[in-house]
Amino acid sequence: MNTSQLPDLPPDVMAALQRATMPDFPRWQQMVTATGGCAQPIRLKGERVTLDAETGEVIESYATADEPTGYLLTACGNRRASRCPACAEVYRDDTYHLIIAGMQGGKGVPEGVSRHPRVFATLTAPSFGAVHTRRERAGKALPCRPRRNSPVCVHGRPEGCGQRHEADASTLGQPICGDCYDYVGAVLWNARAAELWRRFMLALPKRLAASLGITRKAFREQARVSYARVIEYQRRGLVHFHAVIRIDGPDGPTDAPPAWATTDLLTQAIHEAAEDVTVSVPAPDGDGSLSLVWGTKQLDVQPVYVAAELDGVTTDKNVARYIAKYATKGAEASGTVDRPIRYLHQVQALDIDEHARRMIWTCLQLAEFPQYVDLRLRQWAHMLGYGGHFSTKSRHYSTTLGALRQERADYQEAQARAHGEGEPTEQRRTLTLAQWSYAGSGYLHGEGYWAEAIRERVQTARSIRRQATERDRDQKAS
Repeated sequence: MNTSQLPDLPPDVMAALQRATMPDFPRWQQMVTATGGCAQPIRLKGERVTLDAETGEVIESYATADEPTGYLLTACGNRRASRCPACAEVYRDDTYHLIIAGMQGGKGVPEGVSRHPRVFATLTAPSFGAVHTRRERAGKALPCRPRRNSPVCVHGRPEGCGQRHEADASTLGQPICGDCYDYVGAVLWNARAAELWRRFMLALPKRLAASLGITRKAFREQARVSYARVIEYQRRGLVHFHAVIRIDGPDGPTDAPPAWATTDLLTQAIHEAAEDVTVSVPAPDGDGSLSLVWGTKQLDVQPVYVAAELDGVTTDKNVARYIAKYATKGAEASGTVDRPIRYLHQVQALDIDEHARRMIWTCLQLAEFPQYVDLRLRQWAHMLGYGGHFSTKSRHYSTTLGALRQERADYQEAQARAHGEGEPTEQRRTLTLAQWSYAGSGYLHGEGYWAEAIRERVQTARSIRRQATERDRDQKAS
């Protein structure tokens, strides 16, 4: 193709057309397809050699020097959809299978686990000040925060709001009065939320044991509490925790729970444990401490039923989809940015709402206090103070993400060998030696257009396969 003979086109289109005329373009397309259309692939240079472990015979070798591109592309693996939609989709699918395996069985978990008592719990932060919200009744929006006699706060602003906000209103989650809002408390709560969760999970078995009138040791001999959880950012900038919590026998999902283990007992223990736990942090002025607790008024616990055509109940498939969706989202859902902010002078230039700006500003200010050095608030300012993992699980809940990725890699290798792309090595002990170096990341001039087209094609194919698999599974179950 002679691009000089084409009519005037936008520069990005011209760059894409020029890239398509290069001799290495077909191989480059294969690499991008192998990454699933990754938005920020990593370019590697190096080589890999597979040897027979006993004889030293070279079974297979690969070197990027032999590639038309001169490098190898590999997926970035970022879980956040805002950074890489392609890798986030893989992460979301893996998380779904991890969660559903702990409720239905599969992936090494027996199907009997579906009969274990389990609930879907949501634990949130307490209030640090009134924010704009959307309330509904019978599908109709109600006034945000109606107040009689129109009282005003100490800053001369109305304490209430009589507007009926739309679902996508930009004011949702914003403080009624920013000067009344406790930004220090909100940031410190986010910073210690992971510790609050840890203490909650330690308190839960104790509460169960106390309800049964047995010792903690006796409880461990009869049962085990397993969980998988993910965090979600609310519009007000605070995290809350969604979790599947389950009671197993002492050996985990392979062991039936004791007869006394019921969903009602677990629900009651969760409420009591949430009220019990607290985390103390030093006050900014160094005088005394602040107690951080769960917002017990917003605590929600629902039993999880086996997937079926049931109306108005929480099913295991719905819970797995819900948790998997939030495993790929970051703090940007609350109006902040998805990249680190290190210095105060950067905050004013950010294209974000004022509430998120003040939370970031508070993080950077508190980072200068010696009593908060361990919280690493400067590093996590763009996360509004939260520095914990977005998703975690207990050891015995189900399989691991690593095991799922290895299973996928083994399958892809088997498929490649079945199509003649390499010699079978299953019957031989092998040793792989590799040397790689980083050569860059992202796409070069004109490549982004084609990469996005490949991502959409791969995503469509995955969606079709997923729907077909779920349809076949449902038909077998029925």
